[in-house]
Formats: sequence, C-alpha cells, structure tokens
Amino acid sequence: MTEKQKKRISKMTNKSFLWGVAAASLTWAISLYLYWNLSRSTSPTGISGRPPMSGKGTGEHAGHLQNRFDTADKSRYHFKQKYDRFLREKEKRRISHRLVDEMHPMLPNGTDEFGMVQNSEEQFIRDIGYRKHAFNVLVSNKLGPFRAIPDTRHKLCRQQAYDKVLPAASIVMCFYNEHLETLVRSITTVLRRTPAYLLKELILVDDYSDYDELKDGLEPALQRIRSDKVRLLRNGDREGLMRSRVYGARNATGDVLIFLDSHIEVNQDWIEPLLARIKHNRTILAMPVIDIINSDTFVYTASPLVRGGFNWGLHFKWDNLPTGSLEHETDFVGPFRSPTMAGGLFAIERAYFRELGEYDMGMDVWGGENLEISFRAWQCGGSIELLPCARIGHVFRKRRPYGSPNGQDTMIRNSLRLAHVWMDDYLRYFLEQQPHARTVDYGDVSDRKQLRERLQCQSFAWYVQNIYPQLRVPGQSKSGDDGEATQPKFEPWHSRKRNYIGSFQIRLTNTSLCLTTEADSEKSLWKKGSALALQPCLRVKHQTWYETERSELVLGQLLCLDAPSSATKGRPKLNKCHEMGGDQAWKHRKTSGTPIYNIASGSCLMVKNIRKGSPVALDLCVNSPRSTWDLLSS
Repeated sequence: MTEKQKKRISKMTNKSFLWGVAAASLTWAISLYLYWNLSRSTSPTGISGRPPMSGKGTGEHAGHLQNRFDTADKSRYHFKQKYDRFLREKEKRRISHRLVDEMHPMLPNGTDEFGMVQNSEEQFIRDIGYRKHAFNVLVSNKLGPFRAIPDTRHKLCRQQAYDKVLPAASIVMCFYNEHLETLVRSITTVLRRTPAYLLKELILVDDYSDYDELKDGLEPALQRIRSDKVRLLRNGDREGLMRSRVYGARNATGDVLIFLDSHIEVNQDWIEPLLARIKHNRTILAMPVIDIINSDTFVYTASPLVRGGFNWGLHFKWDNLPTGSLEHETDFVGPFRSPTMAGGLFAIERAYFRELGEYDMGMDVWGGENLEISFRAWQCGGSIELLPCARIGHVFRKRRPYGSPNGQDTMIRNSLRLAHVWMDDYLRYFLEQQPHARTVDYGDVSDRKQLRERLQCQSFAWYVQNIYPQLRVPGQSKSGDDGEATQPKFEPWHSRKRNYIGSFQIRLTNTSLCLTTEADSEKSLWKKGSALALQPCLRVKHQTWYETERSELVLGQLLCLDAPSSATKGRPKLNKCHEMGGDQAWKHRKTSGTPIYNIASGSCLMVKNIRKGSPVALDLCVNSPRSTWDLLSS
C-alpha cells in the first residue's frame, strides 16, 4: 500500500469518527431535551409550568400558538403521569415481593379456589365487597359474565313438551347499588338461556343507584353485551322496589311480566314452564323453584321442593309440601299450590297484573310486598303455583346491605298497610307479635280498600281455612293431621350423625408438627372456643380430623373448625357444628403440600413460626412452608 493510499484511509477514518461523534451528540441532545420536557413540574399557572399568555400584547395569533404548545405539553404531561404511575406500581410490587420473602401467590386449581385471597388487593376487594353488597364480589368477579351451572331439574322435566306458541315475556329487573359484575351476569344468563322468540325485552330499572361503577360503567357493559332487547330505565329519585317494578311494568310491551332480582342465574328451559302455565290460566302467578347461590362461594346448588308460608309477625318462611304431595315420581313435575311467594321471582300476565292492582304504591323501599300480593291474588280470584321444572339460582345474602333513605323500618310500615287492608280481624295477631307497630304511621290505605271492594275479594278467614289451613291460629288447638309434612327431630349436637368422607392428621409439610388445640389434650375436644396450635404429631384422638360431605373439619368427631369473618380479625377456633357451610367449610387439594382455605373468609391456615406451640391463624393464601399441609390418613 502506497503512502498516498494510507493517508486517504486515515482521512476517511477520521471523518467517520467525527460523524459518529456528531450523531451520538445529537442523540444525547434529543434525549436530554425530551427528558427535560417530561420532567418539568406542573404549577397552578399552567400545565407546562409557565404562566399562560394573557394581558397586554397577546393577540389571537399568540393565543393560537399557546393552544398548540399547551396541547403538546398536556400530551407529554399525561404520558409522564402514566409512566410515573407504572413505575410506582412496579416499585410497590417489588417491595411487596421482598416483604413476603419466599411467598408467591397460590395458583387457583379450579373454581372452588376462586375465593382464595392471595394478596392485599384481593383482600381489599373482598372486604369492601362484603360491606357494600353482602356477598363475595372477589369470587363473582372471577366467574365473569357467564358460566355453566348444574341442571337441577328432575329428570322428567327434561322430557316435558310445551306448546310451541307461548306468550312473549317482558322481564323486569330492578336494582339499587348492585355489584356490576353480578348484574351483568344476571343479564347475560337471561339472554343466553332464554329462547329469543319468547323474550320480548329485558327492562332494567335503576332505582337511583349512587355507585360510580353503575353510573359510569353500566352503559358500556350493556354495549358489550350487544343485545337490542335490553332497555335501561333510571329513576330520578329513590322509589323503592314496588314503585320501580310498577314503573318497569308500565313500560313493558310483552304479554307476560316476569320479575327477577338482579343477583340471579336462570337455569335450562326455565321460562317455558312459567309461560305455559299462564297460557293455561291467566290468573295464575307462576313461581320457579329458587335454587341457592352461596353468597360466600357462588356455588350453585339445588333447592328442595318447598312452598311459601308466613308467621303472625308477617315474616315469610318456607314450608314443606303437604304430606302425600310427592308419592309418585311424576309428582316432581308439579305444579303445587303455594299460600305465599318469596316475591323476588315470579311471572304474571301483564294485563292481569294491572287488573289485580299492580303493587301498593304507598309501600316504601322493601318488605311486605310479597305477602300483600300473595293475599290479594288468592282472596281476589287468582292463585299462586310452584313449578318445579322452572329453576332459577339466587344469591341468598345473610343481610340486606342497605336500608331506607330516612332510616325508617319499612318492613313494619309496609306490613301494617297490608294487614289493615287484607287481614280483617286477624290483624290483632300481627299486633300481638309486633306491639311497637301500633304507633307506626302507615299512611292512607283507602285506595287499596276500594280496590278490594271493586274486585269483590274473599275474607282473610276464607284464605286461612281454604288456602293455608296449616297455619296455626293463636288460641285454637290443632287436632288430627294438618296435612303438613313433619320435620325430622335432630339428636343433640354432640351426638349428631354426620356423613364423614375421610379422617386424617393435618401436618405442616416437611415437619413433624400437627394441627391440634393449644392445650393438646382430649379434654380440649369438648371446649368450644379452643384455639389451634402446632404440636408434635401423635396418633391420638385430639389430633385426628374428620372431614364431612359439607367440607367441615371436625376434630375428634366433636367440634368443627370455625373461621372468623375476615383474615385480619381473630383466629380459627373450635365451635359447635352449625351445618351452614361458610365459616365452617374448608377446601384443600387432597394432596401433600396443600393449602387449607376457608370458603367464607377466603384465607388460608398459616403459622407465624415453625415450632412447637406456634399459634395457627388465617392469612393470605400464598405458597409458603408456613401454609402448606400434608393430610396423613388415619
């Protein structure tokens, strides 16, 4: 290579190097400029930190330029906000993972574990959900807008043939501060399990809900459902269930009205039996069987065939069917006459609903309306029938999550209204049960008494004698068979027979420590309220747990393991078995290294330290050596 060629190559190399430096410098300059723009702090004077252009010397052109600058600044500002939020959340997760040490979320293994509370966010969702809605919204959220449920009908129901020509129904679903995901599932299940030609419309009546998720999120959720049969009506003030239902009914166009609650799931072929029965006789109020959706787990289970009754305090109750009602298999198809109905779910011809007087518009919020329409139907020429082939699941809450706007006891007030209109001299039995009702103002009922006269209704004595003879009238002795099926007599709780499906010791994984009482003695088996602790494993009665078909864990076949209502309050203890599930229902995977979690609280058994005598508590369901257990078969 000549000297000239060497100089030329050296010159080219120097140029390349200079161009590289220039490019790098430009890149750094652009990066610094962008970083400076993103990092500028905001101030009350404007988005970008500089005062807005105003006052002398600012013309139209300056304002236009300012708008362009502000638009760009706003865009950068919102980007920075989102990015900063992302970094903060990332840091929170990093700190959270460091704090929980070896723990990480327990992966769900089937829908039974949807209730597991695996982190603080889920704990918050669950706790606030119970306060606002009185059921487990964490599980409801995980179920999504639609799910498969068991077909709980009798096998003969699947063989029933119904008329091809049936009246079309308008479904009226009223709600107040309902959980959005649960409401969406209620709507979706109706749309997907109802033949389109039988569903005229689904009318939603929002009784002036004040939750933001319903104000802002319901319409978008309905748009995602994409059904032109759903109509949303919103009350301009809180009206209560009765007036809201009438409002929905007056806006309906179907031949039949079906009233449904907003936390339900309809079952297979649910609507045909109701419509067919009303086509047979327009004066029938047709009831489905109301299956149970557990408020803690959302597990769907079949209800037995029972009918509606009441006591003299005017509280609705379920009664067994009269003796002899189910002698043959074909009897399970029904229908069965029912003295009253629960009121949340039933069908009625729309024209007949108007003729019968709709609802008492003087009743407030909730309570008593189901008995009022039940008495009125029977006394005024109609009837109530239970149709076992129509099944609808309903979330049975342990309490009502809201009261009346003014704090009034609307149940007593509404009951007084119906008693004064429909019960004649039998009113005195209600007042004997509810003596404080004598001083309650129940409003004007003259228009309802005029309705009774216009419809030429029967007396309440006729109703008791002909429709509900099983009701015991105070002061009257009962003789002979009253037609009511007898209830089984239970043995004392400590000797009650249970269906046990397994027995085992519960040992903390990779240790020789087992779950038992703190006292670690056979005497503690009888002591209600005993707390639990880890003790050296021994093949003894007071360390042997028995599992029942109800998912109870019974220590020594005597007392059940009972959880507090929240993982943050109290410890699990031994208590009398109440056989109601919830805080005494426990799930595990029947394998080594399983979590053991309580259905009601959503939390898992855990120890703070791995040592003898360490107390057992409930905590978030995370995979940790302190919360995994082996089941040692006895």
